[in-house]
Amino acid sequence: MSVQAVAAKMAEVELKDVAGKDSLPAISPLTPKAEEKKSENYSTSSPAAAAAAAGEPSPVTAAPNPVKMPQASAMKRPDPQQNGGEAFVNCDGTVAEAPRMKKIQFADQKQEFNKRPTKIGRRSLSRSISQSSTDSYSSAASYTDSSDDETSPRDKQQKNSKGNGDFCIKNIKQADFGRREIEIAEQEMPALMALRKRAQGEKPLAGAKIVGCTHITAQTAVLMETLSALGAQCRWAACNIYSTQNEVAAALAEGGFSVFAWKGESEDDFWWCIDRCVNVEGWQPNMILDDGGDLTHWIYKKYPNMFKKIKGIVEESVTGVHRLYQLSKAGKLCVPAMNVNDSVTKQKFDNLYCCRESILDGLKRTTDVMFGGKQVVVCGYGEVGKGCCAALKAMGSIVYVTEIDPICALQACMDGFRLVKLTEVIRQVDIVITCTGNKNVVVREYMDRMKNGCIVCNMGHSNTEIDVASLRTPELTWERVRSQVDHVIWPDGKRIVLLAEGRLLNLSCSTVPTFVLSITATTQALALIELYNAPEGRYKQDVYLLPKKMDEYVASLHLPTFDAHLTELSDEQAKYLGLNKNGPFKPNYYRY
Repeated sequence: MSVQAVAAKMAEVELKDVAGKDSLPAISPLTPKAEEKKSENYSTSSPAAAAAAAGEPSPVTAAPNPVKMPQASAMKRPDPQQNGGEAFVNCDGTVAEAPRMKKIQFADQKQEFNKRPTKIGRRSLSRSISQSSTDSYSSAASYTDSSDDETSPRDKQQKNSKGNGDFCIKNIKQADFGRREIEIAEQEMPALMALRKRAQGEKPLAGAKIVGCTHITAQTAVLMETLSALGAQCRWAACNIYSTQNEVAAALAEGGFSVFAWKGESEDDFWWCIDRCVNVEGWQPNMILDDGGDLTHWIYKKYPNMFKKIKGIVEESVTGVHRLYQLSKAGKLCVPAMNVNDSVTKQKFDNLYCCRESILDGLKRTTDVMFGGKQVVVCGYGEVGKGCCAALKAMGSIVYVTEIDPICALQACMDGFRLVKLTEVIRQVDIVITCTGNKNVVVREYMDRMKNGCIVCNMGHSNTEIDVASLRTPELTWERVRSQVDHVIWPDGKRIVLLAEGRLLNLSCSTVPTFVLSITATTQALALIELYNAPEGRYKQDVYLLPKKMDEYVASLHLPTFDAHLTELSDEQAKYLGLNKNGPFKPNYYRY
């Protein structure tokens, strides 16, 4: 409660005390301005008011039996001649001066206020806020993390409590906060926890040496610790320079994992971290878990001989899968690869439902935008685009869709969205969102024509969809507004709002639903187990989808969360459909 509010409360108490002790009529002041004016006009014409103004005692006499008057019977007005004091006007026109109050001031209040700097910059302000809260290292806090130490993690010698220094992160001291984040994530990842419990005794990944390149978040940490519990050794780097949660990386390093990542890496840092994961003396990876294909690309480019011992690649993004198919088509893919992105449990849940929730979160955190009535164009109507469009439509936005595939385009039309070319709406839309996995979807020509204040962001994995490089020219001014938010200003004063420099919005600027990531992480874990344990010859040097039975198993592990009960086929029904009672229940060509 503020000092003013406390003072006002005490004034009421003191007034009641006066009424009781001195037998003055109990009065209750009104505050509306109109009433104050009225009382002013009324009281100035009364002798009592004149007496009060002259500083003489009020002619109000004590009443032996005070009667509490209704609120409307008395009004208060400020008396400028009494240095801010107040005069109370009774129903008979007499005026009573309110008792004087002493100003309330806490003993250390003045001293504390004097300590505060008169001028404070944005960076130091956020730093002081983060230091004032000992529990500030939540997943949300990591997006605005400001550290006093500006030294690059590459230049620091770090060790965990056990003396191990095979990692490179922002700050090992944040490990306790990261551990709490991981514990929260575990509660929303039931399938991974169940898999850890069921398979821990068998150790299906014993001897596996997994090198990973994904978003390093609390959810990834649960996956890594599950892989470790199943027998694997892991080394990890980040697939995105903005998505790492520093406190989670610290918790993993403290737990003995070799992690090389921090939020806000440079491009050079990014590749350096990947190289540190791969190029280590006495350790040879035999499995790859990738998100975007950068790790696979780096090994092909720098250490191609490593593929002689690598048993398989698991890839979870549109961009990375596209790269794998290109390698396969060119005859350069020398190990089996599992396309997790196009498994049903990844595409229909992570891509669709995750983006349906996280698109709003990312935009709200960065821009505080109101969605109702805004005109939005979503480029691409795959599963990611579908999720984004559904969320924005539900919030009252006017949504346009661009699409190259006539089937996806027809779906957009049937879902009630207007199918357009980007050139047709680029001048009028308020928000542009890319969800294609392609390159140069939004080029400089389009950004030149955008309206002032247009928000531009990307929900696809790669940072190639928005031609950000074309904006780094002398005639345009870049202005950092807040973390991951830039104003790009044209010579005439027009500006657009660019989020995360064209990188993945939801993981760079907000969080994603843990439960949905549990589905993807479980799919990744099963894909690694399948490839690692597959007998020689089962998988060729090609790209494969996760077996349907495994997809169904992943889904079944998540159903208990909803207290869901599956119907079971009778022998007669199974025979009629030509199915095994235990699945798989759909053919591989079935489209969910």
